[in-house]
Amino acid sequence: MFTDKKIVIGRKQTLRALSRDEAETIYLAKDADLHVTKEIADICKEKNIEIIYYDSMKELGKSAGIGVNAAAAAVLK
Repeated sequence: MFTDKKIVIGRKQTLRALSRDEAETIYLAKDADLHVTKEIADICKEKNIEIIYYDSMKELGKSAGIGVNAAAAAVLK
């Protein structure tokens, strides 16, 4: 899914991309702990950045091309 786009994966890298105004679209896993995703979702609302939700961290990790679960990912501008 993300093969032709530059992405970052994980909470820390996603927050960094948001703080640097580098994020175009955010992907969050619905089954991730709220304490992991809430700050990201709040920043996206403030900055009017689209959030696309995946049903599971496993599904998001697989779509991002990594072999582990992922709570968050960002497509960069």
